Amino acid sequence: MTDDSHLILSPDTPEAEAFTDAVAAVDRLEELYFAATTFLSQHFTRAVTGHRPASRIRAFYPEIRLTTTSHVKTDSRLSFGHVAEPGTYSTTVTRPDLFRNYLIQQIELLVRHHGQPVLIGASDTPIPVHFAVAGNPKVSVPQEGVLEFSLRDVFDVPDLATTNDDIVNGTRQVHADGSRPLAPFTAQRVDYSLARLVHYTATDAAHFQNHVLFTNYQFYVDEFEAYARAVLGDPASGYTAFVGPGNQVIETADAALHHPAKMPQMPTYHLKRADGQGITLVNIGVGPSNAKTATDHIAVLRPHAWLMVGHCAGLRNSQSLGDFVLAHAYLREDHVLDDDLPVWVPIPALAEIQIALEDAVEEVTQLEGYELKRIMRTGTVATIDNRNWELRDQSGPVQRLSQSRAIALDMESATIAANGFRFRVPYGTLLCVSDKPLHGELKLPGMASEFYKTQVARHLQIGVRAMEMLRAMPIERIHSRKLRSFDETAFL
Repeated sequence: MTDDSHLILSPDTPEAEAFTDAVAAVDRLEELYFAATTFLSQHFTRAVTGHRPASRIRAFYPEIRLTTTSHVKTDSRLSFGHVAEPGTYSTTVTRPDLFRNYLIQQIELLVRHHGQPVLIGASDTPIPVHFAVAGNPKVSVPQEGVLEFSLRDVFDVPDLATTNDDIVNGTRQVHADGSRPLAPFTAQRVDYSLARLVHYTATDAAHFQNHVLFTNYQFYVDEFEAYARAVLGDPASGYTAFVGPGNQVIETADAALHHPAKMPQMPTYHLKRADGQGITLVNIGVGPSNAKTATDHIAVLRPHAWLMVGHCAGLRNSQSLGDFVLAHAYLREDHVLDDDLPVWVPIPALAEIQIALEDAVEEVTQLEGYELKRIMRTGTVATIDNRNWELRDQSGPVQRLSQSRAIALDMESATIAANGFRFRVPYGTLLCVSDKPLHGELKLPGMASEFYKTQVARHLQIGVRAMEMLRAMPIERIHSRKLRSFDETAFL
């Protein structure tokens, strides 16, 4: 009997082709990706309904390559859209339909700045079958052991050895084939996060908007829905739909939005615009682990900004419940990012974000200048990983809080800011004081004043208004050079 287990069956793909037209280049990426995933889906369906295939089934991600031999200096004001030095650069691509506008923008800049075409073809990186069928509701991948054959003997499966953050962490400078990274994430890493987003948020990645608000309190969700209904009733607002968990879509102010019987871990809501420049709100709950998980996966969508708007403990006696805190520095005691981003790395405040947040506070509260100091303080926010830190010996934490000049403490803000820095996503924090543990005002029922309740209602409005201000800025101003290192990828 002939052993044909070494045979590999793959779809026919055209030879790599050079493109100077970004739209045509992305059209080819979509063509290659669709052919590969259709091939895998069809063979997988046959395999689970019949017998083990006689050969291995494999298809490959498409890729983008750029080769330049010139040291020509590009516009030094731009933080993206160009490579640092001559060489060959490449990236694998997934879901070009989802990332179409992003890919067109990035390719156009490359061609313009370097005067060279991009090469579009199939890569040598296999597509895991789980990711190939992820968007097909008619196909699901059974657990190992259900089939009469081992899935990994026939199809490629996710490989954590190649699904990592080496590029954004700065630990991978060269791919195995000698080319250098063109984009911050590989296709496998993106596919992994797209799948995780659906799991944690119960909404499809296609609904996410370019401006993301994170919160740790359900009240903000209620306020966001109320705001969404108000603007959906105004045709001049530019907002077209509101999406909730379970991919429920409403397009009119009076449409019903039914909450699923089983809510996801991080309920997510999207106030959409046709151009994707709307606002997404994620209720990440409490803790740095959730904050890291959410930002780890949303980062692959390359948002233009994310902000934390949630509750915090005020650390100064001069603060009142309901006061705002605008973070300009972070004391990181959350620990979840220590292996990816050492604590000695500074997390700077970003001027564009800080100005937008302060302007939004002034606009919503109708206070400005010295009067604004009555209700808002700018300073260091400390983020910890122990919600009940008050129950331990307080001398150590309190001393560090004092030495750092911290004015507020929470469990998410520094994590979100640090991951924004790591992933080159502009970030910021505006918190609302909900308790003052060092001064006998613990978070207990009945302690909220009318001032506090009013400020919480305003808080979400401020976050939304800040995002709208950021949306009006040119993209190159938001994605500034402050977040880029010596040897960056050309793609945002």
